[in-house]
Amino acid sequence: MLEILQIPVLQDNYVYLLHDPGTGHTAAVDPAEAGPVLDELDRRHWRLSHILNTHHHGDHVGGNMELKRHTGCLIVGMARDRARIPGLDVEVADGDTLKLGEAQAQVLDVPGHTRGHGAYWFAADKALFCGDTLFALGCGRLFEGSASEMWDSLGKLAALPVDTRVYCAHEYTQANARFALSVEPGNTALQERARSVAALRSLGQPTVPSTLGEELETNPFLRPRSAEIRQHVGLSEDAPDWHVFATLRQEKDQFRG
Repeated sequence: MLEILQIPVLQDNYVYLLHDPGTGHTAAVDPAEAGPVLDELDRRHWRLSHILNTHHHGDHVGGNMELKRHTGCLIVGMARDRARIPGLDVEVADGDTLKLGEAQAQVLDVPGHTRGHGAYWFAADKALFCGDTLFALGCGRLFEGSASEMWDSLGKLAALPVDTRVYCAHEYTQANARFALSVEPGNTALQERARSVAALRSLGQPTVPSTLGEELETNPFLRPRSAEIRQHVGLSEDAPDWHVFATLRQEKDQFRG
């Protein structure tokens, strides 16, 4: 099984180190900066063999080239984003299998936040690294894709096993909880989760990873069938799910709660 280390960087980013103890292979997922990653590698005597990038934004690839210079690692990213991933060595696409030592990930094409966004699902480790597509209690902004594209991408992730741990790239959960409560205040599971999130953040503890099951119960962007949410956005029960999603995403973009 993979050892997974969560490294907080910048203001609210997470970089993940994935270490396969059987072979010593180690990957950094979305290294926003190199220094904290190199420090942890030195501390644990791990050798960086791979970088797994989900998309091209600077707070996900900012450490790529420095880490490559120091370690000679291979940089993996989506073929659709080949021109925008610094130092890209290995291009992957939807359905590809990626090996990290004895561990194995399925590559998922999940555009919407960007046109070339990917995710890495390690089924045996019950671990999903989804960048900025799915957040704890939220989802990424639609910078380059359409609402229907993003809804299809979220549906792909929502179909994974409910015990999958969701390792998203940002600590946005408390702010996301405020929005979620504004659109589905009667959701008792959401109420309890919001209290738990507030308690963790008051202690400076991370709220990530969550589980996919938690997201399906409480994340409004995965809950377009909720009658309360549909009433909130003013859409009938026969409106397409992606219309509900699109309306929610537009509302979230303007939310200041």
